Amino acid sequence: MPTQLPPQDTTAQAFLANVLPRLTEAETAFHNGDTGLRSAIWSHNNPVTLFGALLTKRGWSELDPAFEFLASRLSHCQSFRYEVIAAGASGDLGYIVGVEHTTASVGGALPEAYELRVTTIFRREKGEWKVVHRHADPMPESESASRQLGRFGPEKASRAHSG
Repeated sequence: MPTQLPPQDTTAQAFLANVLPRLTEAETAFHNGDTGLRSAIWSHNNPVTLFGALLTKRGWSELDPAFEFLASRLSHCQSFRYEVIAAGASGDLGYIVGVEHTTASVGGALPEAYELRVTTIFRREKGEWKVVHRHADPMPESESASRQLGRFGPEKASRAHSG
């Protein structure tokens, strides 16, 4: 599905041109077990929140270890693509709504394709767009997403309730 932005919305187009390549690079690295670029694109200033497909966290002190845990279970990313459904920016806030299409290994299993519905909110900090909120969940009726999420193992329950 193509990006649903009016052609005259140059603010949204400029916002996407700025954040989408960085977001794609960060998420590809993350799905290869590397949190460095994800950490760099996320704000470390409150408020910052995660309503993830597995974990709900708030504040960088909770997000950082959650990202480390998740990345420790991810590897062999064969592809990552962000299908933008809608996006916008005004002042120092921006958002992207879309579907992440990922093929990666979770928990050492063979790489498998899966999709997550994702809403990402950005805040401009010192001239740079930073992620301040992510809400992700599996596509309805997606067996592959359910399998992939299940591969995070029993540790996810204890991680989800800590912090």
